[in-house]
Amino acid sequence: MQSMEFPLVLFTVLSQAAVGLALMGAVRVSSGPQGRSPRREWIMVAGLIGLGLLASLFHLGHPTGAPRALVHLSTAWLSREVLLAGTFAVLAVLAVLVSKTEVNPVLAWAGSLVGLGLILSAGMTYAPPAFPAVNNALPATFFLLSAVTLGAGFGSWFASESRQPLMGGIFGAGLLVALVLYLVVPCVWLSGGAVMRMTGQTWLGSGFYWVHVAVLAACLLVFRLTKGIPVWLPVLLLLGELAGRAGFFADTIHTAANLGGLY
Repeated sequence: MQSMEFPLVLFTVLSQAAVGLALMGAVRVSSGPQGRSPRREWIMVAGLIGLGLLASLFHLGHPTGAPRALVHLSTAWLSREVLLAGTFAVLAVLAVLVSKTEVNPVLAWAGSLVGLGLILSAGMTYAPPAFPAVNNALPATFFLLSAVTLGAGFGSWFASESRQPLMGGIFGAGLLVALVLYLVVPCVWLSGGAVMRMTGQTWLGSGFYWVHVAVLAACLLVFRLTKGIPVWLPVLLLLGELAGRAGFFADTIHTAANLGGLY
């Protein structure tokens, strides 16, 4: 994609953090006591998706034309992504309005399912044929791992003591899977075609990539040593995810980069 696209970095990471937080809240609602301050948790969900949507406007040449992104719902994943992001934001605001001491489980799961649809549509939007390295399920997988790890990390701020092990288990497992995947995928790309190999070489030579990997490893190490999620750890992970997403947009190679070259 070869430009950092900072508004898209913010939109995708913040929206995925919001979806992950909503999903972890729904899991806790279904598994026992809802924990501390469910209304504050939904305020954070609404704030994250709101900031993400606001940031996305700066990606548009004409922000006032944003509603026109909805006109191709039958054919374009981008249109579906916009619709689902808006629907998720509306559900988050509704949850804030109706939540006092408890969260409506129907609303919590409805928001989570719409959020998972948002992650899928975003993954399909950023998996075009012109980027062979990611013209597959990898973007959706990367985005889902961001949502799960960030959601479990920030979810620990609101979980009851009895649900901290649940959040910790999801957080640790998600970090381990993400770390292995991010270490293996660029190496696999090196054995692919010309453009895929160029993408692997660019990722492995990128500061964004190594900062992201280092943060994932550091978060996993801290989690293992402390056997919990320190309150500052989700913030560090968020910074690492922002770096990793910047690399995703800046370091993934377009087929045009090899025009005139041999495949």
